[in-house]
Amino acid sequence: MSLFIEKEGTTSLPFDEKETAELVVNAALDYAGCPYEAEINLLLTTDEEIHRMNLEYRDIDRPTDVLSFPMLEYETPGDFSGLEEQEDAFDPETGELLLGDIVISKDRVLAQAEEYGHSPLREYAFLIAHSMLHLFGYDHMEEDERQVMEQKQREIMEKINIPR
Repeated sequence: MSLFIEKEGTTSLPFDEKETAELVVNAALDYAGCPYEAEINLLLTTDEEIHRMNLEYRDIDRPTDVLSFPMLEYETPGDFSGLEEQEDAFDPETGELLLGDIVISKDRVLAQAEEYGHSPLREYAFLIAHSMLHLFGYDHMEEDERQVMEQKQREIMEKINIPR
């Protein structure tokens, strides 16, 4: 697994962001039964930058906690069969599955941890688990989809021993 992390802004999180991200990404890949080595890009940014991105990509004029940019199309969420037929699904140099990009606002991690009464580590890990499910094709636009995602998020967080 290749996880590329880029950091913007001056806000610091009170734990090792790379170590935690690797833990969650690996747990999510295992949980989903991904049969490939994978590549993920993670941008840790500011409220201002994620606000700009949220407006540009989603037409929502406010900051958000996390944005997910999946690179793949799934017939069924979490079903990795058939991906080998997709053009550009794999990095030609490494052979890794190109899952996509995750963008997290460090400012939102700290604010939401305080708001929800848990640690910044838990909030950060949760946002990565949530976004990984989006990179696997899951969504939460409909009530039944939301329930499926919430259950899967809970199970990933339990797998890494960071429950609510």
